[in-house]
Amino acid sequence: MFFVAALQARSRALLPGVTVTLVVSAAAVFLAEQYHAPAMLFALLLGIAMNFLTTQSGCKDGIEFAARDVLRVGVALLGTRVTFGQIAELGWQPVVLVVVSVVATIVFSTIVARLAGFNKLFGLLTGGATAICGASAALALSASLPQHPSKEIATAVTVVGVSVLSTLAMIVYPMLADHLHLSAATAGVFIGGSIHEVAQVVGAGYGMSRETGDVATIVKLMRVAMLLPVVVCAAVIARRTQGNAKSGVSPPLLPWFAVAFLLLAWINSIGWIGGPLQSFTNDVSRWCLIVAMSAIGMKTQLKQIVAVGLKPVVLMLGEAVFLAALVLCLSSWLY
Repeated sequence: MFFVAALQARSRALLPGVTVTLVVSAAAVFLAEQYHAPAMLFALLLGIAMNFLTTQSGCKDGIEFAARDVLRVGVALLGTRVTFGQIAELGWQPVVLVVVSVVATIVFSTIVARLAGFNKLFGLLTGGATAICGASAALALSASLPQHPSKEIATAVTVVGVSVLSTLAMIVYPMLADHLHLSAATAGVFIGGSIHEVAQVVGAGYGMSRETGDVATIVKLMRVAMLLPVVVCAAVIARRTQGNAKSGVSPPLLPWFAVAFLLLAWINSIGWIGGPLQSFTNDVSRWCLIVAMSAIGMKTQLKQIVAVGLKPVVLMLGEAVFLAALVLCLSSWLY
């Protein structure tokens, strides 16, 4: 009885905040479908417009829950997009390309971020988002990094940056591939290895040809699979950072959502997740991430983002150019 009463009290405390994040998320999805733009970007912008709700005691707990726990569920469900068989189908070359490009981009981002005066964790956040899967990776890494007063601002800036750059890349990169006379397969490797978001990769790839789209999608899913080791590295950094703090409390070495991601990828690889179930889990994951993004927006004030200045934009643009150039060089060498 005590457990039931506590659960009911907790649910009543969370309901107002979760409800407003769901309403904002539904509006974001509607606008995204109407204007063919990233839903997470709309969720962030609408959330920022509603940031006064975080000052309401009735909504605050639910918004915090959506920004933290709902986010982690969405990240865990990303594992249903990946199978080990998809990775094996293309041979060893794309695996080498993806691993080298992801690691090199994150290292490059971390170094440049430090040189630009940012915390190295901001370089890890933006570099991981650029190298892996855009806003989804930004949210996953944010969930793994140590708590910091500026973490929500950094996450919001990163999501805006990668969303805009990914949309631009979807338009520019296919034209670049045509200009360079890349074969259908090589163009797919380039697009799948360099565009930030999954949706933009699919749009750009299949906009060129079916073969290019198929290759681009698989390469992109390989990058999504890199989310797990990068999240683990972020968790190690968080453990060291917080373990040395006065509280002496260390976060878990492997976050539960990272374990769930790996487990779901394995289950998907052995064929236990059928097409309809995979479609359902992908939709649930997408909605969880959109809800989390709207909650993060509600915790962010626009003046805080503006105060960051142009340096993060230049950093993320440099990361995108670095990744695209590296993928082009590696693909010409490997194929």
